[in-house]
Amino acid sequence: MSTATLNNKKIESSFKRIIKSLSAKERNVIEKRVGLGGKERLTLQSIWNSFSPNITRERVRQIEDSGIKKIWRIIKSSDLAIIQDTARKYIELHWGMLWKDIIINNLIKDLSLWSDINSYVVETIIQADYEILKSKPRLGTQTYFYFPFVTKQLVDEAYKEGLKILKKKKDVVNKLELYEQIKHNLNKPELSITFIDSVMNIFDDIVIWEENLIGLAKWKILNPKTLKDKAIYVMKKEKLPMHFVDISNKITEFLGDKVKVNTIHNELIRNPEFVLIGRWLYALKEWWFKPGTVIDVIADILDKSGEPMSTEDIIKWVLKVRNVKKTTIYMNLQNKKVIERVWRNFYTLKK
Repeated sequence: MSTATLNNKKIESSFKRIIKSLSAKERNVIEKRVGLGGKERLTLQSIWNSFSPNITRERVRQIEDSGIKKIWRIIKSSDLAIIQDTARKYIELHWGMLWKDIIINNLIKDLSLWSDINSYVVETIIQADYEILKSKPRLGTQTYFYFPFVTKQLVDEAYKEGLKILKKKKDVVNKLELYEQIKHNLNKPELSITFIDSVMNIFDDIVIWEENLIGLAKWKILNPKTLKDKAIYVMKKEKLPMHFVDISNKITEFLGDKVKVNTIHNELIRNPEFVLIGRWLYALKEWWFKPGTVIDVIADILDKSGEPMSTEDIIKWVLKVRNVKKTTIYMNLQNKKVIERVWRNFYTLKK
């Protein structure tokens, strides 16, 4: 059967026909586990309770696994082989492992299937392939398919190293930079970037944002709710001081929220996380910008210097933390209440 004629109805009817070769118990378990014919999919515990006499939940899983592996050869010579072949290609492209949902979503798209397909049937067809393994249920992780050469130890090593780096940085980072750091720290240059990306995708406490940023799910910056968080998000994304109008526009562009210019300006003024560094231009305090006027900045620079400084040096240091004109700095140097000129072009704090 070509991919053009493969559809939801034919996939389910072919699958029903194939599992008829199984024992009554295996067929019963698999039918209930995938929810054939529009029926509700049952949990292992529900199936376990339906047996008389009762059997353990682990025994139900064993019956399910045994039945699934028995139909591998039948599927290989059937219309459904294209599903296994395509899934295997996805896993190969990701260095041996990939999140189950990504595989199924891509299959639906690439094979032009309907989005309401029974995904559990597709999952079972993939699982029946002897070359593909399915991860066991594990708290805090998503189910993934993988090849036998991928070990749980390797997956955990990559994840734990990434987690350690993120906790130390305490901020979102570019995911490619993080992945290169993981390879370096583990001393495994042979590790594929796509493999590490697949590892990070399956853990619930890791969030990949807008395809190139990565951080911890508990960080508000990756799921900005308040206006303040949204402003911080766009400024970190842009990585430079911004005019309050630009911040408003970027919130709309990146997050789809329309924000009034006056509203965002009031938020910037009242929150100490933002520092006014020029005419309507704001930076983040964590970027080492301190609040205050230009004269406050000059006074702070001279105080830390402990000795007179030249006009050129003062201007250089002020421009590192304020986006202002040089003439503005010259004018503030004439403030005789705070600044004292000790000789030509050299200034100090007035005692």
